[in-house]
Amino acid sequence: GQYIEETFPDVKVIYTRKTDVFIELMERAAIANKAKADLFISIHCNASPNKAAYGTETYAMGLHVSEANLNVAKRENSVILLEENYETNYDGFDPKSTEAYIIFSLYQNVNIDKSLSLASKIQTQFEERVKRFNRGVKQAGFIVLYKTNMPSILIETGFLSNPQEEKFLASDEGQVNVASAIFRAFREYKSEMEKEK
Repeated sequence: GQYIEETFPDVKVIYTRKTDVFIELMERAAIANKAKADLFISIHCNASPNKAAYGTETYAMGLHVSEANLNVAKRENSVILLEENYETNYDGFDPKSTEAYIIFSLYQNVNIDKSLSLASKIQTQFEERVKRFNRGVKQAGFIVLYKTNMPSILIETGFLSNPQEEKFLASDEGQVNVASAIFRAFREYKSEMEKEK
């Protein structure tokens, strides 16, 4: 966000949070929708029971092309079960239902090409400039992607469950490298979108 603000003062960056507090998934998307944002970027650190898992991956909304992607989406979305009135807030959505995720993809098709374009640029930057293992661009039914009304991506910057990646992600150098990679991809995406207008 700071890189964007410094380089593009005409771009308004809106943060869903700047501290380590829990914001409901629906509220994260609502913040972007209320601001009529042109783009939604959700940045995360990954974790896995497999301590050897490593690398970056970036998600866009879409149909689940594998059982693994479906399981990741179910795990990511299961946090809504901690929220009060989640059935009402999420229109009866059941984070354990496979059918609900198929419906998700229909809502986001209008923005999918732009989302996938940015996701691809981010993964390229991570791999080529930051030398991180590229786990690929993937599609999944994350609630924060489904509920937004604009091109949206969810970035997994690495695995905190992997001791080497945790050390990298916790370091100042690692955070600068990751943020710079995301910024360079954003800058390229912004340039492309402006040419289309």
